[in-house]
Amino acid sequence: MIVEYIRYELKTHQPHDLVEAYRLAAPHLEAAPQCHGYELSHCVEEPSSLTLRILWTSTEDHLQGFRKGPHFPPFLSAIRPFIGEIAEMRHYALTAVAWACTEGKWLQN
Repeated sequence: MIVEYIRYELKTHQPHDLVEAYRLAAPHLEAAPQCHGYELSHCVEEPSSLTLRILWTSTEDHLQGFRKGPHFPPFLSAIRPFIGEIAEMRHYALTAVAWACTEGKWLQN
């Protein structure tokens, strides 16, 4: 499992615009077998900073499978206006250090 982080620093768009774009793009992530989950968060201290976290089966599956597959074009179409406001887009390998509160409200949409 690989985690991709895409950090946005919005200069020309409003945060709600990016949230709405990802609402439109989300079904295309959900339909892709390479994607195992995602979440979009905004920074409390700096609301124009948002981070998307996507779980992929592997970096190769993301870059070769998803990006060359049928779900990428409509996904990209939804978020294209925000590409210039990406501050960071990288893949990270998980470590053995992890924990999640399964009863916490923060896990709910």
